[in-house]
Amino acid sequence: MNNPLNKLGRIGLYLTVFMTGASVMVIELLGTRLIAPFYGASLYVWCSLISVTMIALALGYFIGGRWADYRDGKGFSLILALAAVLTLLIPWMTRSVLLATDPLGLRTGAFISALVLFTPSLTLLGMVSPVAIKLATRQLQGVGASSGSLYAVSTLGSVVGTLLLGFFLFPEFGSREILAGLGIGLLILALLVALYEQQQLAVVKATGPVLLLIIVGFSLIPQIVGAGRALPAQQQLIIRSEQESLYGWVRVIDKPKAKLRFLTSDASVIGAASLIDGSNLLVYQDIVNLLPALAPGMKRALIVGQGAGHMATALHERYGIKVDTLEIDPAVAQAAVDYFGFKPSGQARVGDGRYEIRKLTGPYDLIIHDCFTGGSEPAHLLTVETLRQLRGLLSEKGLLALNFVGFLENGQNPALASVAKTLDEVFPRRQVFISEPGDDFNDFIFLTGNAPVDLEAPSLSLGQQDWLKQRQVSVNSEKGRILTDNLNALEHLQLRKAEHYRQVLVEWFGTEWLLR
Repeated sequence: MNNPLNKLGRIGLYLTVFMTGASVMVIELLGTRLIAPFYGASLYVWCSLISVTMIALALGYFIGGRWADYRDGKGFSLILALAAVLTLLIPWMTRSVLLATDPLGLRTGAFISALVLFTPSLTLLGMVSPVAIKLATRQLQGVGASSGSLYAVSTLGSVVGTLLLGFFLFPEFGSREILAGLGIGLLILALLVALYEQQQLAVVKATGPVLLLIIVGFSLIPQIVGAGRALPAQQQLIIRSEQESLYGWVRVIDKPKAKLRFLTSDASVIGAASLIDGSNLLVYQDIVNLLPALAPGMKRALIVGQGAGHMATALHERYGIKVDTLEIDPAVAQAAVDYFGFKPSGQARVGDGRYEIRKLTGPYDLIIHDCFTGGSEPAHLLTVETLRQLRGLLSEKGLLALNFVGFLENGQNPALASVAKTLDEVFPRRQVFISEPGDDFNDFIFLTGNAPVDLEAPSLSLGQQDWLKQRQVSVNSEKGRILTDNLNALEHLQLRKAEHYRQVLVEWFGTEWLLR
């Protein structure tokens, strides 16, 4: 190098590499939050984001290496400024890109949208390391030490960026605001690097292009932070509450003309109530609410997947059952209290199911497992291991009811068959009910325990008996596979369900509802 870095320059170089390493992970993780409301937070979305990140970094390393040799390490500030502007363009482009990729389906659409949105900025950030190595290396003998140190600092930055985002930024700020802050930080960094280049490395007019890009970047910020807040008037929807949590985009949405209120998380409806009297409108919950009448004497229940809290409320008010609830998302738990009138009658735990289940003490007369909606499948909550944990919490005559969304396909659907086979591995008895007789796409309530349930129990009225019998179906488990922690293909088996569910939501709310 004709202009070797001084001590200040080397410190600044390492700080720059540290910050760009952190930026890569922030963009990658935020990517799922921008795409999840439209395509769901499924394994396919995560695989798409990880693959796109690797592709972009590979391109960045390749292009950056040639840039470093051709420009002799110059233009570092320009790379940073371009990366900043492209980062600020991500939330600005998200709506258009998601709409354009929608016809491609879940897997292809998620991958192409991630490719278009995140490749440009991540590629520029990937160029930083090769250029930094060129700047830091004074002679060939020091290439190994310089490159090793810089890559180590970049990786450390990625670690810090991941922890900072997950532990501190996500709970306090929205994805758009975080991306705006990241873009501003990169623009400031680019300006500082440009000033150093011009003054210390004799890079003529290094600050000119950077200042121009700073003006462009700051002009985008109002559009970024203010975008995605309002739904079109023609949808006649009112957002009562909106919060981005660690687990999804949680909203309470009213449809005044239909007198309906919905609780949603990303692209899933997890609660629905009448605006007139607050009553529950999800039929599968009405089936579950009859279970205590099938087995009188229930005193204690557990609901895994609280949602809007309607089932817990009904079980307590109708039967006097003390109900413990477990909900993974604090935003959902709070929305249930604030907008759906939920008042816990037992312990209201907030945390991941598998972790919290280990801390519970039974026995429970009824356990309701309600974590499977139209969005992504939390596969780790439907395995032999999880079900054995739950069975260990049941009383001798206790019942476990598991709600599952899918297709019937004359009782031959492989996902349903796998759920049935997994339950059969743990429980000696199983019955299945559906929400809407005659519909292939349905909520399926698997009822399991040590003894069969009598649908003609005297505690049920004749009307209730007939209503339940009309909803009883048979699910053949022969073609299913037992779901375990080691091998669980549930999300793959439910791909058609996820795509269909998105179509249903678009029919209900319109495509704009899925966009941020």
